[in-house]
Amino acid sequence: MIDLLNELKKENYSILNIMEKLVDFMCIKDGQGKWVKVNILGNNHKLAKLRNLDVLGKKDEELEKDYPDYKWFFENSHQSDEQTWSNSSISKFEERIQDNDGKWNVFEVVKIPFFQEDGTRKELVVLGKDITFHKSNEMILEVKDKELQDIKYALDESAIVAITEPSGMITYVNKKLTEISKYRQDELVGKTHRVLNSGYHPKSFFREMWQTIQSGQVWRGNIKNKAKDGSYYWVSTTIVPFLNKEGKPYQYIAIRHEITEQIKNQERIQHQSYHDQLTGLRNRWYLYEELNSWVIENKEKRRMAILIVDINRFKTINDKLGHTIGDQILKGVANRFQIHKPENVDLYRFSGDVFIFAIKDCSIDEIEELTDLIHHLLINPFPTDGESLYLTASIGVSIYPDDGKDIESLVRKADSAMFVAKNKHIQGAQFYSSEKYNEIRKRATMENELRKAVEHKDFHLLYQPQIDLRTNEMVGVEALIRWENEELGFISPGEFIPIAEEIGVIGQLTEWVLETACLKGKEWQQQGIPPLRIGVNISPYMIGEELVLMVEKTLEKTGLEAKYVDLEITESFMQDPDYAIHILKKLKEIGVRLSIDDFGTGYSSLSNLRKLPVDCLKIDRSFIQEMLEDEGVIVKTILDMANHLKLSVVAEGIETEDQLQFLNTLHCQVGQGYYFSRPVAEVPVTSRFLSKG
Repeated sequence: MIDLLNELKKENYSILNIMEKLVDFMCIKDGQGKWVKVNILGNNHKLAKLRNLDVLGKKDEELEKDYPDYKWFFENSHQSDEQTWSNSSISKFEERIQDNDGKWNVFEVVKIPFFQEDGTRKELVVLGKDITFHKSNEMILEVKDKELQDIKYALDESAIVAITEPSGMITYVNKKLTEISKYRQDELVGKTHRVLNSGYHPKSFFREMWQTIQSGQVWRGNIKNKAKDGSYYWVSTTIVPFLNKEGKPYQYIAIRHEITEQIKNQERIQHQSYHDQLTGLRNRWYLYEELNSWVIENKEKRRMAILIVDINRFKTINDKLGHTIGDQILKGVANRFQIHKPENVDLYRFSGDVFIFAIKDCSIDEIEELTDLIHHLLINPFPTDGESLYLTASIGVSIYPDDGKDIESLVRKADSAMFVAKNKHIQGAQFYSSEKYNEIRKRATMENELRKAVEHKDFHLLYQPQIDLRTNEMVGVEALIRWENEELGFISPGEFIPIAEEIGVIGQLTEWVLETACLKGKEWQQQGIPPLRIGVNISPYMIGEELVLMVEKTLEKTGLEAKYVDLEITESFMQDPDYAIHILKKLKEIGVRLSIDDFGTGYSSLSNLRKLPVDCLKIDRSFIQEMLEDEGVIVKTILDMANHLKLSVVAEGIETEDQLQFLNTLHCQVGQGYYFSRPVAEVPVTSRFLSKG
């Protein structure tokens, strides 16, 4: 082998240069184990000490004695040599060598055995490569891996752990999660956490959670989950997103701790804080917190009634029979109230023998029904030791927002009303404001009666003529709805139209008026009366595609030509100008006439007015009434504006000769008002027209 290497050098082969790139040292031992060649390649300072050792021609056993500090090295060398000879094949080992600084370094050693033809040992080539750096990295990785395994072990032993993909699919669960959820591992992996959803949290809760973790932030919160067996449990949860190089989550780890008992304790404490210990009912603190929150949320948009119920003569019961019996009676009263109250009614024990009922979104009928129920529940006696007690109660009522804007005020006023009821021995209930009660009572009655009237079409139309002021001829009429009720008498449209809009029957009412007026117009034409335009008032609440469909359907049904229908709209239509103009253009395509009623009192701007596809402006009666006092400034302005926009004008509310003459001087085209005629039924209208013909 030595000769081979010499020959290679003579032939200028660069094998040593090649080896230098591959290994850090090379040596050769003969068949007897003597070191016959040592070649320290490169400049590896870690092998500097070996350069100073005289090893040539010596065996490892001799070198152990010569260099006792390196005894371990030569022992290991000898053992690995023998192992290589024994294996009769190339062998690989790791050797530790100390450098001049006393640091230990690791070398990967390859030993190659060569044998004579007769099988005896010839030479052993030893090659060494410094792998300290790689070994160090391996050791660091091993340490880190051990640390991670230790952390995982600690987590698995102390917490409920799950890992999910970005999509939410579960990829790992530990034993504690399977134990608490009652699901097997294979029933959870591949699913999402929806399998554990208890239904307790709103969708917004989980939406906020996902928004947080998808943005790369840690989310913390308490979650109520449902186990496989139907039981519920609470967990304090921390979800940590793991991010890739782009900062996007590639998986999430959820670390949870069960807090079911802690939550139960909190609920128990909260229940005790907000509930009466004797009756189990919600107490005054619950009342103030819950109802004030409702008031803040609704801001006078909805109605609520507060009923204070005070048990009469209860102090006498306590004094006569003792507080134990008194408590027994209170529990009996609370039990009856709680069992039989309507679902939409909240019940509280306010103090002593005082209970409070709260009913939201209520009508007067519902308040009175609840009052009757409370009295009825006290009719049957309450059994005690040896006798039965009959109870009565005094009830005071206050109503939000009419009687107060906060719960403290409402309770105080209901309490005041209750004392009035107690002092006057009122059997029903005393409202804080009887005037307000009567007003609400009337309103409630009107709502009910109006619904019935719409259903049965219990209305009639009157018609007020519209006169051409130049010819004194009737050119049209305005259809005016009237309602008379057996219980309420005559109700002004100014009263019931807003209610119809509020309770959602204005569409049915408008459809009836439009159809009835169109039928009447067609009837007049069939009687030979020259056609008249019929004005029909349209509520701002009707603006929309449904109005267009209603007009088309009515014209088709009645057979009246569209040009004889005058739809009167108010300026409040223009709160959404673009949409209003869109609808008005569709109505104009049908062929009906469009007028702006009560012009000058609403929201129109001049820029919008130019865009409106209308035919006529109706001057509000208030301007006609003030016309002679202000020299008709506003009326003149409206007429000039209409003239420039090529719109016709109707002056409403003409009542005197002076008003008529003034309008004539201003060249107003059409007038309407009591001066010509009050709204009348069809016969006077027909006869008036015929008499003028």
